[in-house]
Amino acid sequence: MVQKIIELSLRNRLIVLLVAAGLLAGGIYAVKENPIDAIPDLSENQVIVFTEWMGRSPQIMEDQVTYPLVSNLQGIPKVKNIRGSSMFGMSFVYIIFEDNVDIYWARTRVLERLSYAQRLLPAGITPTLGPDGTGVGHVFWYTLDARQMDLGEQRALQDWYVKLALQTVPGVAEVASFGGFEKQYQIVIDPVKLQFYNISMMDVMNKVKANNNDVGGRKFEMSDMAYIIRGLGYVRNKEDLENIALGNNNGIPVRIKDVGSVQMGGDLRLGIFDENGEGEVVGGIVVMRYGENANRVIEEVKKKMADVQRGLPEGVRFKVAYDRTELIKAALNNVRNKLVEEMIIVSLIVIFFMFHWRSALSIIIQIPITIAISFILLNAFGFSSNIMSLTGIALAIGVIVDNGIIMSENAYRNLSERQNRPNP
Repeated sequence: MVQKIIELSLRNRLIVLLVAAGLLAGGIYAVKENPIDAIPDLSENQVIVFTEWMGRSPQIMEDQVTYPLVSNLQGIPKVKNIRGSSMFGMSFVYIIFEDNVDIYWARTRVLERLSYAQRLLPAGITPTLGPDGTGVGHVFWYTLDARQMDLGEQRALQDWYVKLALQTVPGVAEVASFGGFEKQYQIVIDPVKLQFYNISMMDVMNKVKANNNDVGGRKFEMSDMAYIIRGLGYVRNKEDLENIALGNNNGIPVRIKDVGSVQMGGDLRLGIFDENGEGEVVGGIVVMRYGENANRVIEEVKKKMADVQRGLPEGVRFKVAYDRTELIKAALNNVRNKLVEEMIIVSLIVIFFMFHWRSALSIIIQIPITIAISFILLNAFGFSSNIMSLTGIALAIGVIVDNGIIMSENAYRNLSERQNRPNP
């Protein structure tokens, strides 16, 4: 069989060359289209359900949120395992699917079941799905260099401008903000004054909620003109909160400012983000979508950051804290360098020992074609390129070279024996 293939190839050299050129061209296209990452994705095929109920203990979260969700998410098709985790004010449920299940099909099945399971949760509690990324999806970290702005202003800039812009980049699942202070209005109540005016804390909370709202009216026609009536009630500053009426005392309105004070502050933090011991900073983590090309996503994020930079306040700029493209480029350069080194070494060895440049050329041609075929197979089976696969290709180059040298030497040996064989 092998002999017939060799004979067929020798008789149809043009066809063999065309096939080799086609494989090389297809391999070059496959290299460009193949998802490239530095770290192999060994995470499980999972969907995360996150539920927040602030102020509740882990036991309450377990009994009233995690357990109802886990018990009602059972029975989803192609699920391997379901794990739940409860902590202070938060619940996480991990639904592990089989490896061959499409992640977006899995997320759809979980959403369908959540619509039923939500009725078993406490009122006002809504579970949400985590981003469609993997455990190695944190491909890019950045910080804001804005020394002239306080941490609250930097966090507001990150949350309401930078984050929203970067989330529009194709392949980005989420941009998670970190550091700084999340601005909030804080009402400091004097309990003695509450007691004096006979107002409860729940009255204060309900009045604040009710007064921070716009209400709609109906159309009012007058003099052949139609007017839309609506009530404007959204809080815009501290003074609006201070003037919210809580009740009355002898016909005189009792306002927030009569029982306490309103201040602008930051949300409770459980930690800080420090950069190289130089102080706190604000920034974001770009999470790549499942199955995307990390190198391409990072390049698109950098282009978007250049556009966003034009709209930042004067003196504010981006600083890169982590960029995975450095690892990706190092892995690609390693394969490229090994490929060139092997070609040079093979050429020198074959030419030095055999004094035949065509033999060296035939071996050198095998290397890029073989690597091209490997990338075609990677795309065909849905595998990405990473440090492990590229290292395997680099190691396989030596085997390819060895085989080529051995086959060339064996061919020359057989030819020499045939030529030196005495004629009968």
